[in-house]
Amino acid sequence: MWLRSLQGQVMLAIAGALMVAQGLSAWLIWHEVHQRHIASLVNGAAMRMVDARSGGPGRGFEPGPGNGPDSGADRGPPPFADPGRQHDFPRLPPPMPGGGPPDERMRLPRPLHVHIDAASPLQAGDRRLTEVETALRDMLVAQGETPGQLVVVDRDAERDPLLRDALPELRVRFRLTGDAALPHLVIASERQPDGTWLTVRSFVPSNEAQLLLRLLRQTILTYLLLTGVVGLILRQITRPLRAVTGRLASFAANPGTVDPLIPRPLTPQGPRDIRQLIVAHNAMESRISALLDEKNVMLGAIGHDLKTPLAALRVRIETVEDDGERARMAATIDEINRTLDDILSLARVGRPADPIEPTDISALVADVIDEYEDMGDDVVLTGSQRVVAPVRGIWLRRALRNLVSNALRYGTRARVELVSDGREVLLQVNDDGPGIPEDAIARMMEPFTRLDVSRNSATGGAGLGLTLARAIADQHGGSLTLTNRMENGTISGLTATLRLPRG
Repeated sequence: MWLRSLQGQVMLAIAGALMVAQGLSAWLIWHEVHQRHIASLVNGAAMRMVDARSGGPGRGFEPGPGNGPDSGADRGPPPFADPGRQHDFPRLPPPMPGGGPPDERMRLPRPLHVHIDAASPLQAGDRRLTEVETALRDMLVAQGETPGQLVVVDRDAERDPLLRDALPELRVRFRLTGDAALPHLVIASERQPDGTWLTVRSFVPSNEAQLLLRLLRQTILTYLLLTGVVGLILRQITRPLRAVTGRLASFAANPGTVDPLIPRPLTPQGPRDIRQLIVAHNAMESRISALLDEKNVMLGAIGHDLKTPLAALRVRIETVEDDGERARMAATIDEINRTLDDILSLARVGRPADPIEPTDISALVADVIDEYEDMGDDVVLTGSQRVVAPVRGIWLRRALRNLVSNALRYGTRARVELVSDGREVLLQVNDDGPGIPEDAIARMMEPFTRLDVSRNSATGGAGLGLTLARAIADQHGGSLTLTNRMENGTISGLTATLRLPRG
């Protein structure tokens, strides 16, 4: 899986760290802009309210019928809200070239800066801005005022009754076409001692959402650039590591052969640390190969030097007149030859000369069983399926013969079964012998290990049969396991299971 690789995990870690950093940065930027907007709203609303109450130059309304502090309950909307007097308020300033600065476009008509309402301006659908209400109260207190009840709401500008007549000119100012919406309107209102409400209106810029979109685009661009550059760098780092991993896997499976697709020795490449690793690996592989070659040469010499005098000795014992003595001497020589063959085979199993080829395992098993049946041994194939798997036929025959010979040596019969289990081939050899104590099963796989400590040749061989069979299974990427069969609480025999991958 790509995410489990070094490249995937490093890129995932960088992406996660970048997400956290960008998220924190975006939140800080948004929070700063949001606080600035709140401060702007609070300062503007507080200044207008204070000026309106003090009658200063910034007062946004004119006293008179329907729009003054003495109008009482008869106060109504300002003149421009009256259908009969739609144009009695100052005209909107024309839009400046290029749209003008944001503050200029956000400026409302002067009569709408401050307005006196007979009732609370809160309407259905308004969104209370409690955070702004608290900040506005604190600001008014800081100015020496004693504020009454405050209501600050966010409203769609087109729903505000006082802006209804000014909407066309406002849309021209903001250069809006079609269904484009005006900026939201924030209405801050304070309840006066006489029960009226002093209301301040102002547009708020909608650039907080635009800010988030810009940050999102920036994050995506940063992701693409950073992950692209990091991916290229990691690719240059992991490419030689993959080559080393492939060579190690190939050398571990077949020390005598090397994958032809990987050059030998590996060319040092990548960062300095990776180059040093490749150089060290090349030196180690060369040393191991040399040691294995020396071992094979030594074993060949030992085999030749021992078998030649054994053959000469075998000829000489024919001059012994005592038939019994001659038979015992010949049996001893044969046992030495078999032990020597087992030792040489075990030493060479790690560097086999024959290649792995697709083989009909069922036919191979049937041939081995026929050999024992021809010698009169009780060996039966109880179950078989036609299975083809890549194996070394000569070595697999050797492993099967060792298992069957052990079954016949410690029992009276051997039952062989061939089973295809998904991606594995199972060769099971069952005997009716005494089994092996549970605490000794693992130890029986070791070289020269026998249950009979007397080392009597009549009760077994040199203790290399199971070791060689396990080594052959390992050579094919499989395994050998031994389990006791239980019947009525007692051991009824031993099952040796040879597992081989189907490729």
